[in-house]
Amino acid sequence: MRFANILSGLAAGVTSMALAGVALAQDGITGLETVGKPHADDAGFLPAATGFQPAATELARDQQWLDHVLLYLCYGVVALVMALMLIVILRYNSRANPTPARFTHNTPLEIVWTLIPVLILVTLGSFSLPILFKQQEIPVADVTIKATGNQWYWSYEYVDEGISFDSYMIGSPATGGTNMMTPEVEAQLVAAGYTKQQFLLATDTAVVVPVGKVVVVQVTATDVIHSWKIPAFGVMQDAVPGRTAGLWFTAEKEGIYFGQCSELCGQMHAYMPITVKVVSEAAYAEWLTKAKAGDVQLSSVAVPTGTQVASND
Repeated sequence: MRFANILSGLAAGVTSMALAGVALAQDGITGLETVGKPHADDAGFLPAATGFQPAATELARDQQWLDHVLLYLCYGVVALVMALMLIVILRYNSRANPTPARFTHNTPLEIVWTLIPVLILVTLGSFSLPILFKQQEIPVADVTIKATGNQWYWSYEYVDEGISFDSYMIGSPATGGTNMMTPEVEAQLVAAGYTKQQFLLATDTAVVVPVGKVVVVQVTATDVIHSWKIPAFGVMQDAVPGRTAGLWFTAEKEGIYFGQCSELCGQMHAYMPITVKVVSEAAYAEWLTKAKAGDVQLSSVAVPTGTQVASND
């Protein structure tokens, strides 16, 4: 039994080394901090899941600031309404005011309760519209990537570089996985530089972009509606078959960022995550050179023949 355990351990070690070699060959990028991720303890609980991910772009910072401003505005509205209700309850109940007044109009009061909502709406618009326009006005791109949603994985094309690949969740059912944490899947995650807590988030091939550069993503789909979303970047765009929509971001910090398809797209919707690696300009240029020369492994996994996709027929 002990000898068998030793052999099993050696086999697992060899497998892990082989997987590590594949992972290193994939993009050759190591040592990045995992920034955009849910936070959980070893037991799987999410004590920090009620807040935002750290903002890694100006767009994300703007959105988080706007959320806080609107939240404080909501606090003020709730406090005002509660105060008015308490005044009415205490001052004008039948015991304190046994003989109620009878009138049908109060012009000053009607003006006040009309102007206050108008001022609130103007405040909302003055803060939110510039932030919305900033997201929609796409600047000139330093890097252009086409992201195509499929059931259930993402395909990427670096439009100006002639590089394209598919990106599957590590352990994805679309590649013959079981969507469960098994020793084999854990070994693949570790070999690729992830932890088992990042299962369902990590992909076999990541999108690589340079830090501090304008990245424009052209989003579309081949079958049903998907959605490309990276919370730490503050971007989300539906991928609609037959249409191409755009989003942009400028990542301000190197690291690994996770996202998900955020539009219900079928049976395995939960298993098509997004992984973006933000690297230095030098590392990005080196990755481009190796990718063009075929020195890094870019995933292109055929969908199993048993997989069914949506059809209008």
